[in-house]
Amino acid sequence: MYITKLKIDGFKNLKGIALAPHKRLNIFCGDNAQGKTNLIEAIWLCSGVRSFRSTKDKDMIILGGESMDIGLSFKDKQREQDIRYRMTRANLKEKLCTLNGVKLKAPSKLFGSFDCVVFTPEDLELSKGSPEKRRQFTDLCAAQIKNSYRDVSDKYETVLEQRNMLLKSIGYGRASKDELDVWDIQMSQLGAYVSMLRYSYSKKLAVYASRLYGEISSGKERLELEYSSTVFSKLEGREDYRSDLAVEYLEVLKRSRDEDIRLGFTTKGVHRDDLVAYINGLPARDFASQGQHRSIALVLKLAQANILIDETDEAPVFLLDDVLSELDPSRQEFVLSKIDNMQVFITCCDENIPENKTGKMYRIRDGRTV
Repeated sequence: MYITKLKIDGFKNLKGIALAPHKRLNIFCGDNAQGKTNLIEAIWLCSGVRSFRSTKDKDMIILGGESMDIGLSFKDKQREQDIRYRMTRANLKEKLCTLNGVKLKAPSKLFGSFDCVVFTPEDLELSKGSPEKRRQFTDLCAAQIKNSYRDVSDKYETVLEQRNMLLKSIGYGRASKDELDVWDIQMSQLGAYVSMLRYSYSKKLAVYASRLYGEISSGKERLELEYSSTVFSKLEGREDYRSDLAVEYLEVLKRSRDEDIRLGFTTKGVHRDDLVAYINGLPARDFASQGQHRSIALVLKLAQANILIDETDEAPVFLLDDVLSELDPSRQEFVLSKIDNMQVFITCCDENIPENKTGKMYRIRDGRTV
């Protein structure tokens, strides 16, 4: 999969961008605050996922402008497709999003058509950051290969919010404990499905990440990944999420009710789970060095891309936003060698194409290519 045409106008500070990217390597150079990351963000939005910068809708439109427009054409193994993403300041809620000329209900409906992997400096904190970051990473990865997963995880978050509100009401004496039944049944069914798919994906991730980490450490260190569930002591070999897993999940919720009411939130569930990394048997979050944490983050992102290739038979577009400058030369070379078969977009400050690589170099200044 690769982008053949890219047009951006009015997205943040970008103006009149019109490119025919190289099929492999595309480097965007420029000083800070010139629009390099905005270009990566615009591409990412066409994957149907929310901005990795948590940009608000009103801030997507150029200052003083009335609209923003992103047009992206990409080619997969079957055909060339076109995405259009447009928004006006007068009606921020009404986003015009089309795929091959067909209007979609929401930008999220683009998800699954155009696959990207984005790697930002913030992702280098993936290993030592909060469990929430790793849950979000795992959920996005799992959804990329199982489209139904995203809807289920979104519904789970809605049910969780309702259950937590009810727990507070019960604690204040304004509701009955029995009212939890309807929410617990829904949460157990949705949570069982999420648990099974997260566990299944984490096993695939562990295989790739372990091999890649062995390479980056020259075989001196061993990486293991483990999905840590607050509900299930064992998930291996269990696939009956409608009955077996859902029943156990429900029992856990019922046992924790009194504690949940006392605290005012749900203490057990997939929203409290984690993806735990071990280096040579020791928990990475507690014992890994800064360099080891960065290596773990690198191999997780590379593993995500490799799994996408395996599952979809398509290489994703790989977006590297100012990450290479954060890495030492050996890690830079390692990353570039592992994404050599993909179309890559790199933002940086240095006007250098890596050795033995062919591609296109673009200079970004004041939101334009020059």
